[in-house]
Amino acid sequence: MSVSELLKNKGNAVYAVRETATLREAIALLNAKNIGVVLVTDKNGHMKGILSERDIIRKALTRETGTQEAGFRDELVTKTMTSKVFSVDEDASIDAVMEIMTNSRIRHVPVLDGDKIMGLVSIGDVVKRKISDAENEAAVLRDYIATG
Repeated sequence: MSVSELLKNKGNAVYAVRETATLREAIALLNAKNIGVVLVTDKNGHMKGILSERDIIRKALTRETGTQEAGFRDELVTKTMTSKVFSVDEDASIDAVMEIMTNSRIRHVPVLDGDKIMGLVSIGDVVKRKISDAENEAAVLRDYIATG
């Protein structure tokens, strides 16, 4: 199965913040939508980075205690986001996405068509698809044996 087929079933809604947003704004969006990641885009909607809960926690843990600790939320998202983003195009296989996630130890992979953001695949999407494929294969085998 390709990523484009997965996006057709799942949908291609992607939440993003502009590169001029603060961490406070990004955190508010993460909380409001109950999601773990937002893309960071420029004014033209092109991806500049990705910001995850993990990025935010790491930033918070590297701050010294005191007044600066709370102040980091007012910094631009670009100071905390991951700039080097692993992405795939819509023709990529689910297995290829799973390999990227496993090898890179990431849980979200944006889907791009050139500069255009087409969707976002999460580890949950991949696992759900793999389970569905395994259940379908088992059903086919059971039918084959039963009619055998």
